[in-house]
Amino acid sequence: MYIAIEGAIGVGKTTLARLLQSAFSAQLQLEVFEENPFLVNFYSDRERYAFQTQIFFLLSRYHQQRAIPKLLSIKENIIADYTFEKDCLFAGINLEGDEFEVYFQVHEALAEKIPPPDLIIYLRADTDVLMHRIAHRDRPYERNMDRCYIEQLNNAYDQFFGDRQTGPKVLTIDTNELNYVAEMEDLKFVENRIRQILKLPPFQEELPLNIKAND
Repeated sequence: MYIAIEGAIGVGKTTLARLLQSAFSAQLQLEVFEENPFLVNFYSDRERYAFQTQIFFLLSRYHQQRAIPKLLSIKENIIADYTFEKDCLFAGINLEGDEFEVYFQVHEALAEKIPPPDLIIYLRADTDVLMHRIAHRDRPYERNMDRCYIEQLNNAYDQFFGDRQTGPKVLTIDTNELNYVAEMEDLKFVENRIRQILKLPPFQEELPLNIKAND
């Protein structure tokens, strides 16, 4: 079983992945974004450093996800805090012209070798909520995060995963009012929805009104 968690910056992907690990006896695959040497400069000058930042992330994510087929072949469960295809979503916002064309050709060649997840959990939140969470975690390179950029990214995520009709199943969860760190009931909500979508017992049939799945 391969589950990937997606959503805009600050929505809580890594936190949820860690909290679900024991419930599904899974190995974690967490994005290693701190190793990107261009990231700090990107947030201060997006136009100048976008291509370098994006290519580094693309290759880093590819090398990480090459391990997934082997893990699945030995019956390991996997929970990742990102999907490989999300890289192209960021590129569509940050790159244009020849840089995007070069990036896209590399992405297409690499994507053929990466298996899709069995389920994508799309965590969404309003932009104001995302900005609050970003400020609360206080990563140095995010302290001057541009709200317009987060708004643009948030809209792109909604469009990319919100009305998806093909590919892996997508479970969309509105996290505006959820606190699965402090509230066990909120975490159980999410776990139950995953089990229901993937038909993994035990699960309850009831669907909370604020949680939607297109399956």
